[in-house]
Amino acid sequence: MNIQVALDRLNREECFQILEKTAPYVDWIEVGTGVIKEYGMSIIREVREAYPEKTIVADMKTCDAGKHEAIQAFDAGADITTVMAFSADKTIIDTLDVAKLQGKKVMIDLLGVSERKRVQELKELGVTLVSLHIGKDMQETGEGTGTLFDLTHGISGLETAVAGGITLETLPGIVAKRPDTVIIGSAITKAGDPAEAARAMKGLISE
Repeated sequence: MNIQVALDRLNREECFQILEKTAPYVDWIEVGTGVIKEYGMSIIREVREAYPEKTIVADMKTCDAGKHEAIQAFDAGADITTVMAFSADKTIIDTLDVAKLQGKKVMIDLLGVSERKRVQELKELGVTLVSLHIGKDMQETGEGTGTLFDLTHGISGLETAVAGGITLETLPGIVAKRPDTVIIGSAITKAGDPAEAARAMKGLISE
């Protein structure tokens, strides 16, 4: 099980300070949407150069112009780019085609998806990696990740990541569902000691 650290609502200096402390304990590095909007593709290139051994996720949240945005992300050094599940099928297919040509991957963000039918449709399009996701704003209303796993239950052949306000306290319940990747943001990036937070979480999922 991978730990993906999500770098969002941070400036460039904060991103690299956190990575310096947490890199030994995380597997995937997510350059968050807000960070990409602030710094563009250059921040992905910088992370790629600094951490060549890590899997880099560009959280592009693409919903249109799929081919163009996938090329942008992959050319900058990302291994994985994200596309919203509500995007047109053509958009998703285009990103998958680019990823296949470049030996990269597409993560489909299921934010806002409430029906398994859409997940099944995505699989039929060729999707192999999805993110079960409670967004930041919805976290503030008290929603949790518990029922998200119903979306993919019984649908074989999908690699799953899960995100949404995960903390050290809620992590055991997530781990019990056996996702492939756990995406953790502020529980690491806003911790008093990010290294200790990441180490503790890595230890928990490795038990």
